[in-house]
Amino acid sequence: MRDVLPEIMHWWNSGHRFGLATVVSTFSSAPRPPGAAMAVRGDEVVGSVSGGCVEGAVFELASETDVPVLQRYGVTDDDAFSVGLTCGGIIDILVEPISRETFPELGEISESLAAHEPVAIATVVSGPGQVGARRVIWPDRSSGTLGLERLDEAVDDDARGMLAQGLTGIRHYGGQGERRLDDLSVFVHSFAPPPRMLVFGAIDFAAAMARIGKFLGYRVTVCDARPIFATARRFPEADEVVVKWPHDYLASVRVDERTVICVLTHDPKFDVPLLEVALRTEAGYVGAMGSRRTHDDRLARLREAGMTEAELARLRSPIGLDLGARTPEETAVSIAAELIQLRWGGSGKPLTETRGRIHHDG
Repeated sequence: MRDVLPEIMHWWNSGHRFGLATVVSTFSSAPRPPGAAMAVRGDEVVGSVSGGCVEGAVFELASETDVPVLQRYGVTDDDAFSVGLTCGGIIDILVEPISRETFPELGEISESLAAHEPVAIATVVSGPGQVGARRVIWPDRSSGTLGLERLDEAVDDDARGMLAQGLTGIRHYGGQGERRLDDLSVFVHSFAPPPRMLVFGAIDFAAAMARIGKFLGYRVTVCDARPIFATARRFPEADEVVVKWPHDYLASVRVDERTVICVLTHDPKFDVPLLEVALRTEAGYVGAMGSRRTHDDRLARLREAGMTEAELARLRSPIGLDLGARTPEETAVSIAAELIQLRWGGSGKPLTETRGRIHHDG
């Protein structure tokens, strides 16, 4: 919903009623992940739930329904074209009529997203409860009800755990909120703050990395100790530009497993103390630019500084996948490709050389 939020907030604030379709679960090679959304008002459409495969059918349902409906789309590979889901996957889509009356918390949700405040939307999608019943959960409060106090309490706990991990998906409960049963399905759509990308070194490669980092949904920070280079004008795509010694800055900020650290300085006086800090954080990715000779020298210096082999094994250097990149933009693509590969478990090989499913499980 994050992608369609600006448009639907305009409709919502204007008092209009519209249809909102959200992917709540997928099977096999579904084209869009859970949380992908499409909104429909009259002849206006924003967003996508299937990359074009079943948009027509969803458009009609979203235009017509006056009550929340869970609809499944998808068939076997043999007759996929007759339905429109050409990849042969299966998607479950919740279609809801939305207005200020049916979804009064939407304004507060929009404010939370603008402030990078974590928030989750829990919606009953099937079972003995009321399909479409909704509860909004923040780390310190909740609003709305799914119909039962015990169910609300169970979902609050689970949703806050999912928020902490940035997870979106379906959770199952008994009719009275029991966790060990699966009579009732609740879709929890987590809106965690965007993951951070910390780019060190105010060079042209950093500018390209900031652009692709924003494209991938990261909150991007560029940091360099040299004020003449570290300016907002040189890095317009970055969310912030920090003038500070890199290792001091990194030691002062919160780093979690969703954080990406790109060290592009390839200067020992910057990157060695920086990597000492970076490799001892919980960052999910630590990569450093440089030639293989630079990499070998860097490893030797880090060993002299007391880094263990286990800590050094976390370092992705030389940074990026082997794409033959030359320009800053191409290098940024190779780094982004490595991030995607590590996130989803891809082989990095051309798809023409692989077999089996194209989309890997997260």
